[in-house]
This record gives sequence, structure tokens and C-alpha cells, in this order.
Amino acid sequence: MEKTLSSRLIHEGRNFRFRTDDVELPDGRRTVRDIVEHPGAVAIIPILPDGRMVLVRQYRYAVQKELLEIPAGTLEEGEEPVDCARRELVEETGYEAGVLERIMSCYMAPGYSSELIHFYVATELGLVGADAELDEAITVERLGSDEVLAMIEENLIEDAKTIAGVLAYLTTGSPA
Repeated sequence: MEKTLSSRLIHEGRNFRFRTDDVELPDGRRTVRDIVEHPGAVAIIPILPDGRMVLVRQYRYAVQKELLEIPAGTLEEGEEPVDCARRELVEETGYEAGVLERIMSCYMAPGYSSELIHFYVATELGLVGADAELDEAITVERLGSDEVLAMIEENLIEDAKTIAGVLAYLTTGSPA
């Protein structure tokens, strides 16, 4: 196990904190770890009654291009993941889930980030109208699971949480 010798906050942003830790390794050597502290997130695989998935297309500044993704969002302070999933689903897609079930949770980049994403499958969807945040420009797309899987195989879907969530849903067949 690594031992933290010192920790220095580099920057505190709107949703994340960036820090640098001086660490002692189990063999006594020392190194530096740069860490992104993340409050956690949710991702939702919305399934329409006809089996199609609801995905969102949005421009991602960090990679300078549009990506096709499952709806997702960051947990607010004190917010339960299931409540965040309900909120984000409506905000990004305009759909409300009659049933929302957890399928898995996983770390997306544990080498440098504490972000834990909780994945949910949303069914019995009802259209209530989108309420996107002011800094989001989102287009909703409805695609069959075969289409989504082909897009993953052809590397047209490049977002890790989308790939992980869709594959988990398709391989397990039911929520956890």
C-alpha cells in the first residue's frame, strides 16, 4: 500500500479538485501522484418500449469533437446516485423513467481519478420534455441495440462510459 507523505491542492474547479501527492511506495521509494478528485457520476442506458436505446450527441471541448454517448452527469453534493440518474435522464433526453435499476458501478480512470460511475438501466420511459443545462447543446438519438453495438465495433462510439454501459447491459440482459 502506498503512504501519502504530503498533499497539495493545485486547483479547485466547479466540479473537480486537482491535487499533487508525495507518496512513499511499499519498498520505500518516493514518487508523485497527480490526482483528480471527482464527486462521482451516473450514466444511464435508457431503453424504449421497442428496445431502442436513447443516446445523446454533444460536442466535447476536451477532445474537440462531437461524441455519441449514453446520458450521464456528475453527482451534486449529498445527492444519491439514483436521484442523480433520474435528474440527468430528464435534463439530457426529456424522458422520465418508470423503472430505474442499477446495473453496475466502476472506476473510469483509477490511475489518476477517483471518479466512480454508477450505471443504471431506465425503462418504462415517458416523454416529459428536456431541460438541458445552459452550457449543454444536446441532440437526442434513438438507435437499435444492433446499431449501437456496430457503432462500438466500428469505433464510431468512442466514449468509454458508453461502451462500458452498453456492453454491460447487452451481456447481462438485466440490471444487478
